[in-house]
Amino acid sequence: MTWSLVARDELSGQLGVAVATRFFAVGALVPFIASKVGAVATQALVNPYYGIDGLQLLRNGQSPGEVLDTLKDKDAGQAHRQVQIIDACGRVAGHTGLKCLPWSGHAVGNGFSIAGNMLASKRVIDDVLQSYIESSALPFARRLITAMQAGEAAGGDRRGRQSAALIIMGDDEWPALDLRVDDHPDPLSELDRLERVSHEEWVRYRPFVPTRSNPGGCTDHEVIDAAVGTAMREV
Repeated sequence: MTWSLVARDELSGQLGVAVATRFFAVGALVPFIASKVGAVATQALVNPYYGIDGLQLLRNGQSPGEVLDTLKDKDAGQAHRQVQIIDACGRVAGHTGLKCLPWSGHAVGNGFSIAGNMLASKRVIDDVLQSYIESSALPFARRLITAMQAGEAAGGDRRGRQSAALIIMGDDEWPALDLRVDDHPDPLSELDRLERVSHEEWVRYRPFVPTRSNPGGCTDHEVIDAAVGTAMREV
């Protein structure tokens, strides 16, 4: 009932997860991501502990393949699960359980992975993969959305459309971008719109937010307003 893309941007080292489905609020339980650690997308009969425990295992030094084996070994329902894992180095691992509903499958590339279940056909995965490879010149967020839209054009979730999400992590412990469309007739188009809107204020405001290397951030409203181009209200 879902297809997703996990990836590491070669230029920035950012990690990203994009996902779409015919189910409510897919961003709540499918994507799990941690700065400088990795990302997990858990789907089909979703098991949130694949994301929670998977990230902890990556922190402990396990490879994505080792993490996958550990998660499956302790899950009696693993035949119904689908999961993909990427670490901060871009190494990937994927699993599609034998009892996932058709069409289901996954594909692993260089620094990215795509997986889907209850899809219109295998072409959904193939077209996401091809689009992601061919759109390497795009900014990371736009590249992820463009690839997901290629999957939608190929038929997407065979039951229809409802929600989508995109989350990107960089060096900071909070997201570079975190967008969710929980209930919409065309969620990927809305996700696309929100990503474009993010450049109007958020992308320009983000450099002023405190980080570990700059704990105070910027508190000069004149400097912030000049960069953002409009009077900022406190969040």
